[in-house]
Amino acid sequence: MIKEQLGIYIHIPFCARKCNYCDFLSCRADYDMMKKYTESLIKEMRIESEYVNKKELKTIFIGGGTPSILPVELMESILQSLNEYCDMSSCIEFSMECNPGTLNADKLDMYRQYGVNRLSIGLQSANDKELKMLGRIHTFEDFLQSYYLAREKHYNNINIDLMSALPYQTRETYLDTLKKVVELNPEHISAYSLIIEDGTPMKKMVEIAKENPLPDETAERDMYYDTKRVLHENGYERYEISNYSKPGRECIHNMSYWRRTSYIGFGIGASSYIEGTRYNNISDFQTYFDILQKADKRDDITRLHENVESLTKQDMMEEYMFLGLRMMEGVSVRTFYEEFGKTIDDVYGDILQKHIDEKLIERSDDRIRLTELGIDVSNYVFSDYIF
Repeated sequence: MIKEQLGIYIHIPFCARKCNYCDFLSCRADYDMMKKYTESLIKEMRIESEYVNKKELKTIFIGGGTPSILPVELMESILQSLNEYCDMSSCIEFSMECNPGTLNADKLDMYRQYGVNRLSIGLQSANDKELKMLGRIHTFEDFLQSYYLAREKHYNNINIDLMSALPYQTRETYLDTLKKVVELNPEHISAYSLIIEDGTPMKKMVEIAKENPLPDETAERDMYYDTKRVLHENGYERYEISNYSKPGRECIHNMSYWRRTSYIGFGIGASSYIEGTRYNNISDFQTYFDILQKADKRDDITRLHENVESLTKQDMMEEYMFLGLRMMEGVSVRTFYEEFGKTIDDVYGDILQKHIDEKLIERSDDRIRLTELGIDVSNYVFSDYIF
């Protein structure tokens, strides 16, 4: 019997300092708090391992927050428990998010010992003034030290995160960041435009500035096109709207999200997609601790879950389209029929033809994908596939 594939996401919500732009579930914490969280997280993983081991575990992603902020002994207890409770034999990609200023040789050695084979390092910018404005705790030199140390420790699959359209950023400073990053030759680059969220220090900074500090629309578009051009010229293939990799180095875990493969999330706020149902864990620490202290079986774990949504066939078709079209490979006409028992033209024929006429999507044989113009206005395209 073929087992269904599964991914695991583990959320570590702690940071040395919350960045000015961040609205993720993260916070500063002392050692006792991190230890208590680690113990609860391990108990959640142990109880849920009954379900995990019925599946074929393909990918693991530890994100945050800043997972690399955890002291060696706490992260080792998480990784050791994961290896003890879950069948890791089929896992092909094990990613760990890291930030410069929180890595050292002992941590990198320990990660590798327990199977971590991919690092995602948050740089954002190679310009120290821009890093300070973002509220990052590191300089570009700090990043370089972490990056070279990871290479010395034989990590051969590294992602670097970048941001554009930052306050006071110019096209020239962004091009300099791109140039410095491609010279490092990482296997993967994630490049996003900054979104300024309500309630963040960045939002307040922009509001009180005497003059708008954000790049104008022309400069922002130039940065967007510079990303595509510079990365393509240096051997990076765009495989998703904001993600580029060397051939064969795409992030398998993230592709599973866009392909709607099941994944289970551990830790506060972690999201899951299991057998057609989406939910996330509660985001309150004390409630998380209290529930897990009393839990001893899977039924008890359900008390952690909120925003539980059992997707209808219509929901699934919508997700298939707007998640699948994020990838440059697009969506499969044949797979759509196999999954939903309807042809893609029966459901979306008029919309598809509209987007073909507008030159926003292209169709060839079994594939439907965004054109370059369609990528530029992707949110407009995606909205049409939601009933």
